[in-house]
Amino acid sequence: MLGDRIGKKNKNYDIVCMAEEQQPEVWMRGPVPAVPPLLQPVAHALLQAAEEITRYMQDFDDAHLWIKPAGRASVGFHLQHFTGVVDRLFTYAREQPLTEPQFEYLRAEGQEAPDVRSADLVRAFVKQVETAVAQLKVTAEATLPDVRYLGRKRIPTTAIGLLFHAAEHTQRHVGQLFVTVKLLPFFLN
Repeated sequence: MLGDRIGKKNKNYDIVCMAEEQQPEVWMRGPVPAVPPLLQPVAHALLQAAEEITRYMQDFDDAHLWIKPAGRASVGFHLQHFTGVVDRLFTYAREQPLTEPQFEYLRAEGQEAPDVRSADLVRAFVKQVETAVAQLKVTAEATLPDVRYLGRKRIPTTAIGLLFHAAEHTQRHVGQLFVTVKLLPFFLN
């Protein structure tokens, strides 16, 4: 499990830590075992996000977790949102409705929670990536163009559209997280 290896020696798809020599990006390491070829980019993007988030959040001061620099999203929001987006979009890709706990999680995204630590949010995301990659491994490529529905409005899309969007949306927020983490010191002075 990826989450079990945070801070430990790594192989091809383990989370890379700052103290270790950085490996090439995940997509450069070859195929993720057992993931269908058409879903490799989704797996690569999610695994890359898990590695980058783990690196960015090392030594992060949790006192700054809920600060909204210039009124923008907090680090805590981004960390919660990664996990929730992947969970929700992969649920829709399985043709399942969201559960009440998923709706509760969605409502709580970005709400300041003083007892929550950034390391816990990172571990939750890494666990969600592990779950997502496991789902990719059992997703038949023949089902990728099949119609799926997004949200309560049942917006039509496809299985591959949902899976791809989960990966690209996560990557977009990884960039936002990185900028937020780097700029926070300027807002604290």
